[in-house]
Amino acid sequence: MRTSCSRIAISAWLLAVLAGCASIDFDYPRVESTAVLDTEDTYLGVKFAELAESRPKSESGFYPLRSGIDALAARLLLAKRAERTIDTQYYLIKTDTSSLAFIDALLRAADRGVRVRLLLDDIFTSGYDAGMAALDSHPNFEIRIFNPFNRGAAGKIWSGLTDLSRVNRRMHTKTFTVDNQVTILGGRNIADEYFGAREDAKFGDLDVVGIGSVANGVSNMFDSFWNHETALPVAAFAQMPDDPAAKLVKVRERLEESREQVKSTKYADAVLAKALEFMQEDTDVFDWAPYQLVFDSPDKGIKSKAGPSVAITAPLLEALQSAEEELIVLSPYFVPRKTGIEIFSELQARGVKVTIVTNSLAANNQIIVHGGYAPSRKPLLKSGVRIYEVRPDADVRGTEIVAASGAKTTLHTKAFLIDRKEVFIGSFNFDPRSANLNTESGVLIRSQRMGEMFGRNLDADLSSQAYEVFLNEDGKLRWRGIEDGQEIIYNKEPESTWIQRFVAGFMRLMPVRGQL
Repeated sequence: MRTSCSRIAISAWLLAVLAGCASIDFDYPRVESTAVLDTEDTYLGVKFAELAESRPKSESGFYPLRSGIDALAARLLLAKRAERTIDTQYYLIKTDTSSLAFIDALLRAADRGVRVRLLLDDIFTSGYDAGMAALDSHPNFEIRIFNPFNRGAAGKIWSGLTDLSRVNRRMHTKTFTVDNQVTILGGRNIADEYFGAREDAKFGDLDVVGIGSVANGVSNMFDSFWNHETALPVAAFAQMPDDPAAKLVKVRERLEESREQVKSTKYADAVLAKALEFMQEDTDVFDWAPYQLVFDSPDKGIKSKAGPSVAITAPLLEALQSAEEELIVLSPYFVPRKTGIEIFSELQARGVKVTIVTNSLAANNQIIVHGGYAPSRKPLLKSGVRIYEVRPDADVRGTEIVAASGAKTTLHTKAFLIDRKEVFIGSFNFDPRSANLNTESGVLIRSQRMGEMFGRNLDADLSSQAYEVFLNEDGKLRWRGIEDGQEIIYNKEPESTWIQRFVAGFMRLMPVRGQL
């Protein structure tokens, strides 16, 4: 009797919790908006027109952002230079130092009359509803959320139970476009670890600034997401504050407090110095080259509409298979399934030197993903593919500013290099989630100058910043590393703990590789 009563009580509690989940109004009214095209008379429009006037129309200008400080400074400076519009979409924005600086820059632009459109994925917005509603109450600042979860105590659980096919598909696309004249796209989210501002974590990442027609292409892509049925205004699903305008005052106070706390730090000085360096640069630092902007349609966020016609995978596969001599792939979360292993093996078999660079177990911030990747190592190595795994103590440019020398390094760059004359920079991981579930974006840049630069950097860094994985005479996995100038052979995953190895090994047994 007591057990029966307990079950009834638990069931009643669960129903009450689920009943309290705020529903999502997919019919909530939305006003369609598009990129502002007449921006040639803006500061950025005039400046970049001068650079582009002698260039072929088929080319755009590109400038890679390897350092996190460079990447944050570029965003803050461009937001300050904005005159008409800022359109930006991200998988993740936190509430740490760099994130608040980013939001502050957007809000200040809105205060100047710039139209700001911010599109966020909903996977990491827990607790943000009031702040998003406050920003959205600004007449020039609009926020939409991609594939939102139900709200309430068990909102995500309820969404998973009732609408998994939708909420399992996330917007991993990352872009930042100002005045339809300049864009930044690549692998970085908005958080301290991506900008060299954390003492306990270092992410090696890569973005690229693009000017010319590529910016207009990114604007068109953004519009397709912004006006899509999966992109909802905050009021369509959020737990709204009673007075969003009053909440906006509180948001401003927090942004001001954060600005005061960091403005006298070495990191803030470094970001400011880099911004001033960008402003004072009179020469054309851009590499002008033919390019192909590649991205998933937002239809990928709806299972019934997803398919080859909306996917980034087709142009990426075509690019990979065009390799004639060499292919280098950098992917933090590398989980090639049977088809992926066959593609890389076939390239190697026809004479293409294939190299994979990914995270070691000790460097990986997603041990589950490492468990999915591990089974691919032996078949790839047997086919002749070279594999390097980034060390947890690898150098990351710029992180010395916050004394992060002892922090764990994690590779987060998503890129590949073809024959040292074509470079892909984007958000695409070589894993099933990027291929089949999440929306992704990036750009293929056909530049021998940029390709050779990346190739030289990799040649210089791989032996000291990564372990080379190989098979010994008995066909067992081994790792080759350099310590104090001496070669060391490891018989197990270097610098890893037994718990990490156990979890990664256990996850190899789980049927989840298609979700990684």
